[in-house]
Amino acid sequence: MLRAFRADLAIIKERDPAARGTLEILLCYPGLHALALHRVSHRLWRSQLPGAGLLARSLSQLGRWLTGIEIHPGASIGRGVFIDHGMGVVVGETAVVGDHCLLYQGVTLGGTGKAHGKRHPTLEANVVVGAGAKVLGAITVGGNTRIGAGSVVLRDVAPDCTVVGVPGRVIHQSGVRIDPLAHSALPDAEASVIRNLMERIDALEGELARTQACLRELAAGRPLQEPCRGEAQNLKDREILEFLGTNA
Repeated sequence: MLRAFRADLAIIKERDPAARGTLEILLCYPGLHALALHRVSHRLWRSQLPGAGLLARSLSQLGRWLTGIEIHPGASIGRGVFIDHGMGVVVGETAVVGDHCLLYQGVTLGGTGKAHGKRHPTLEANVVVGAGAKVLGAITVGGNTRIGAGSVVLRDVAPDCTVVGVPGRVIHQSGVRIDPLAHSALPDAEASVIRNLMERIDALEGELARTQACLRELAAGRPLQEPCRGEAQNLKDREILEFLGTNA
């Protein structure tokens, strides 16, 4: 537990430019406090000693009351995890958070339904979950993946991806290294698709006007100066298909 605590402390120094010193982090970072309490409650939860389960849940509730972060004592959390600000974060009983993951405020790692067994998500190493994002169900989010703020992720995500939207859609950024704190670098998939559709509507209106002009020429008995046929527009292009997802 001590090694894990040191790793949690080190990752805050590395990733948070607002951290001015070790004492400030120890006193003023609720994410660090919540993780420290969780590591104790998790050890109690797994011990299976008489009354240990109730004590572990009570310690979890104390952490929730002190920090605003609710972590079930059954959840498994790796080393070097950073819960930034953290108010409103909820981590379910069977959730697994890998090493060096970063969770912002309002994140939920929750379940769906009332099934027993594994029902909460698994985050592999170096996953970043933006503010207010929800990752639900017994799914796996691959390493080095970033989930945009406010996204709702309901399906497995491969490593090295970016997920945005409701429901979450995968936007690949192969070969591009992005600062995990740079939320402004997230792609705006909705705006891109809307722009694409607007361009297609504009092209369609142009073709319609051209066809109407051709019909007027034919009705007047005048020969056409140019063909009336334009190029077909196919809506099922790569950009829109990626936005809609494979199950659309």
